[in-house]
Amino acid sequence: MELMSHSSTFLLPPPSSNQTTPSLTYALVVLNQRLPRFSPLLWSHAQLRLCADGGANRLYDDMPLLLPHEDASVVRQRYKPDVIKGDLDSIRKEVLEFYADMGTKVVDESHDQDTTDLHKCVAYVCDWAQNLDKSNLCILVAGALGGRFDHEIGNINVLCRFSSVRMILLSDDCLIHLLPRTHCHEIHIQSSAEGPHCGLVPIGTPSGSTTTTGLQWDLNETEMRFGGLISTSNIVKEDKITVQSDSDLLWTITIKKL
Repeated sequence: MELMSHSSTFLLPPPSSNQTTPSLTYALVVLNQRLPRFSPLLWSHAQLRLCADGGANRLYDDMPLLLPHEDASVVRQRYKPDVIKGDLDSIRKEVLEFYADMGTKVVDESHDQDTTDLHKCVAYVCDWAQNLDKSNLCILVAGALGGRFDHEIGNINVLCRFSSVRMILLSDDCLIHLLPRTHCHEIHIQSSAEGPHCGLVPIGTPSGSTTTTGLQWDLNETEMRFGGLISTSNIVKEDKITVQSDSDLLWTITIKKL
């Protein structure tokens, strides 16, 4: 089975230009929840930046709060999204006009009520990156957790609908991404920025057998399902975690308050 490697290097400063270490191509999607405190760092990693409808309000309102020593108008001009996409029922008129006047592309998809704004943005990123190797693309989703539970579940559903795309849901407190059953997984822990608490949760179908290494409570061909055992409040013990399962799993780990 093919190996898939994961690392939260987007929580660390971008490498300097003279470093030759190959890196992923990041796209950032901002949703309509409070921006994580490390959003400027995510922005600096991204080659494409999108706001999903009301996420533009959050960018406009919250980014200056994260950079209180700078003039708010200067911050808003510097952190201009490339695209605003969605059904546009949440974005404030003055915010839409502000970014549109600065050249942000606005894509109105109010005709499509069958997919979420995050789904629409992920589809846009996939089209943008169609000439890239999919394994080198990673979509960071800021403000994906917290707030309404149906929104959270909808965001997790997008993870599953785009299971072949690297996508990471982020809040101030934690991150979530999918570990597809089609691969063995190595998770390289950035201990300065994440952990130690973590979890593995089967999604879609029960797991008949999951095996891990590197956790305080490792799983050994363990069955997991809702209504039975799931791995929550586990703790990373090694710099590298390995996971192999016969079902798709959600991996979650806490993000440190730096």
